[in-house]
Amino acid sequence: MTYNFMREFADSWGLLAMALLFVGCVAFALRPGSRRHADKAAQIPLKDD
Repeated sequence: MTYNFMREFADSWGLLAMALLFVGCVAFALRPGSRRHADKAAQIPLKDD
């Protein structure tokens, strides 16, 4: 594998893969029912043991 091949791959398919990963992360965070889990996780540091 040459540098030029890796650079061209990153410019095309790598960019597409990162964009899809970003969209997937946003969709995962905004899915129905995630607010309850996020609120529960946000309260963990405030709990008294």
